[in-house]
Amino acid sequence: MLHYLILLPVLYSFWLMLSGHLSPLFLILGALSSLLVISLQQRMDRIDSEPALLKITPGILSYALWLCWSLLKANMDVARRIWDPKLPIDPVWERLDIKVTTPGEKTIYANSITLTPGTLTTDIQDDHFLIHTLTPENMDELRRGEMEERILKLRI
Repeated sequence: MLHYLILLPVLYSFWLMLSGHLSPLFLILGALSSLLVISLQQRMDRIDSEPALLKITPGILSYALWLCWSLLKANMDVARRIWDPKLPIDPVWERLDIKVTTPGEKTIYANSITLTPGTLTTDIQDDHFLIHTLTPENMDELRRGEMEERILKLRI
């Protein structure tokens, strides 16, 4: 129960940060949305008897900050490619072999890839993901493995 009481203000704060609106209607909608998510999480935890707990650790926070910086750089790259016709957009859809093994690691890795502008995880298998990228350089960056290594260090 304590987990849900901690998660509720975190979700509500995140919702407020993303919405940027402080009018009463938005404050109420944010509270209702957060309560809905908490109730769905409780129901899922009861059904599968395995609460999904991601402990907030310095490693998770460090990864989140690194990911935010990576997302910012990727956003700027995609915007430049859209506005500058000299910069190529050459879509690639390839297999990416992975070292992550646990469901938590795979979830964070696949979602991190999909959150990054210009990349999309289209399928998750035991030993690989199928990835769509706007450029071969995006795929090369994933193959270099910095994101995956940071996730492996989290030990989730």
